[in-house]
Amino acid sequence: MKPILIGLFVLAAGAYAQQPAEIPYDSVPNFLKMPDNLYLGEVSGVAVNSKGHVFVFSRGGVPGPAYAATAAQLYEFDANGKFIREIGRNLYAWSFAHTVRVDKDDNIWVVDKGTDMMVRFNPAGQVTMVFGRKKEASDEGAEAWKHPNPPLPAVDGQFRQPTDVTWDTEGSIFFSDGYINSRVAKYDKNGRWVKSWGTPGKGEGQFNTPHSIAADAKGNIYVADRGNRRIQVFDHDGTFLRAMQINVPVPADAMPWMGAKPPQGENQQGTMQNGAPWALCITPPNAAGTQFLYSSDAFPGRVYKLTLDGKVLGYLGSTGRQLKEFGWIHEMACPSENTLIVGELLNWRAQKLILKPGQSQTSQK
Repeated sequence: MKPILIGLFVLAAGAYAQQPAEIPYDSVPNFLKMPDNLYLGEVSGVAVNSKGHVFVFSRGGVPGPAYAATAAQLYEFDANGKFIREIGRNLYAWSFAHTVRVDKDDNIWVVDKGTDMMVRFNPAGQVTMVFGRKKEASDEGAEAWKHPNPPLPAVDGQFRQPTDVTWDTEGSIFFSDGYINSRVAKYDKNGRWVKSWGTPGKGEGQFNTPHSIAADAKGNIYVADRGNRRIQVFDHDGTFLRAMQINVPVPADAMPWMGAKPPQGENQQGTMQNGAPWALCITPPNAAGTQFLYSSDAFPGRVYKLTLDGKVLGYLGSTGRQLKEFGWIHEMACPSENTLIVGELLNWRAQKLILKPGQSQTSQK
C-alpha cells in the first residue's frame, strides 16, 4: 500500500474511518498488595513475565540530579498481586524510572531516563547487561541534559533520556532514545551496536519524543511518536513501513486530570492531543495467530485497541482518580487480548483491567 501525505502525517492510503465502540471492562480492586510502610510513587513502568508475575517500576525516594538521586525502585509481585521482592535496591543506574519490560526468557529490562542507562537483570535479579552511562558525578558543573535547538548530533552508544526497549525475533535489542536524540538504537542479541535511525522532526522516519516501543511476532518495530501524535512502524532494519493515527472523537465533557483543558487540533502540541500515544503494548498471538496493539493517551485518558495495520477496534476509559479512570498511563502490559496492566503517573498505582468486549455497556450499569 503506497503511503500518502495528509497534513503533517504519513498515513496508509485508505485509512480507516474511526468510530469504534466503547469496550466494557472492570478494574481489579486492591490488585497490588504492598507491605506495611512501603508505597508506590509515580508508576512509570509495568511488565508481566511468563509466570504472570508483575513488575512495577516506581518513581519514589529522593529526587534530584542524576548523581544524587534514588527516584527509582523496581518491585515484583506474583500473579495475584502479592509482594515478592525489590530488585536492584540502591542500583547505580537508579535515578528517574521510565519503563520496565520482560523478554521471552524472563529477563527484566529497565530504562532509566535520569541516568541514561538501560539494565538487564536475569530472572534471579542479577545484573547481566548494561547500556548507556550517566554523567560523571565528580565533574565540575555536572547537570541534566539541556535541549538545544537544533539538538546536538547523536553519538553511537550514548543515550540522552531514553524511554523504552523491545526485541525482534532474532533477539536484537531496540531502544527508543527518546527525549533528545529522537531515534531508535539497535544492538544485536549480544549487546553489540548495530545502527540507529531517526532524527528530530515531523517527516517520515523522524520523531518528536519516541516515548514507547514494541515489536510484533514478525519483528516489526512500532514506535509511539508521541509529540507527532502518531505510531510509526518499521521493519527490524529501520525501513519505514507505515504510520497510524488515532482519531476517535473527544467527548464534550472530557476533562484533564489537572490544569486547563488542552486545546485540540493539528497545530497544537502533540503530547496532550487526543490519541497521542504515550504507551504501547502488543498482545501475544492468539489461536488464529492474530495480535492486537494497545495504545494510551493522556487526554482524554483512554486506551485504544487496534489491529496491527491501524484500525481502531474499540476504546475504554477516561481521566480521573477512581478505579477504571486514569491519570496519565505511562506504560502498559498486555499478557492477553483482554487483560491489561496499566501504570499511572498521576494516580501512583497500577491497575489490572479485564476487558469484556462481548458485554454491552448498558448491561454493566
